[in-house]
Amino acid sequence: MAATFVMRGRHEVLRTSALAMRDADCTAFLQWALPQLELNWAGFRKVRRQVCKRMRQRIAALGLSGFAAYRERLEGDAQEWQVLDQFCHITISRFLRDRGVFDHLRTSILPAVAERARSERRAARCWSAGCASGEEPYSIRMLWDIELDCGNPRTKMSIVATDIDDALLARARDGCYSRSSLREVRPELIARAFEQTGSRLCIQAQYREGVIFLKQDLRSEAPPGPFDLILCRYLAFTYFAPSLQQRILRVFAARLVPNGFLVVGSHENVADPRFPSIAGMPHVFTRAD
Repeated sequence: MAATFVMRGRHEVLRTSALAMRDADCTAFLQWALPQLELNWAGFRKVRRQVCKRMRQRIAALGLSGFAAYRERLEGDAQEWQVLDQFCHITISRFLRDRGVFDHLRTSILPAVAERARSERRAARCWSAGCASGEEPYSIRMLWDIELDCGNPRTKMSIVATDIDDALLARARDGCYSRSSLREVRPELIARAFEQTGSRLCIQAQYREGVIFLKQDLRSEAPPGPFDLILCRYLAFTYFAPSLQQRILRVFAARLVPNGFLVVGSHENVADPRFPSIAGMPHVFTRAD
């Protein structure tokens, strides 16, 4: 028994060492590759295993021996960088994610947007950048139409939602979700805005109106604007390199109305004089006039 335990222990040590080595190899590879894609290694640290798994599958499909061989492949094949870039798309999405941020939207930001739109006798406009499978723009639609009672002819809101991933956009247009995606939504909101379809909850037609989904890469494309509100959460200010973040901020500044709002994730920040933060709302910024 003792010998068996020792053998098992050795196998466990060897297996753990091999896993650690593979993780170390992948980490070293990402630290080399990500800056060349203008991506930020610090943002990928906690999700690197997801990216590494995809890359290992790619390395195996190419019949390569490991990360060093894959690096050689990249150095001689410019098109392979596009494949690697796709592996670096991270998606974690659900309705009303970061409830505190959405509470600020409900109580302060959206009422201000609505008041301005009413005073200027126009529709409000919102851009959800990196919308994934649609939970964020539909969350805004629900808050606008239900919580604020702004759904009348004088205060319409149009929402442009953009993402780079075709599969995610197809799910967004389908508008049906598992119950786990709505775990932060109050039951009365679910009852009002969704209908049960099999095992999924599908957003009702009236809360899809005015929401347009477009395939766009934020790094090179943007809807024309102007917008009263831009949401860019857990994308540019987590995964993009600082130089790319600055280019994105120039795009946002050009598309926000004066004193319009930029909302980021609860673990993100914007350090730019064009976007001063709002007191008491550390993840909401306004475009300086």
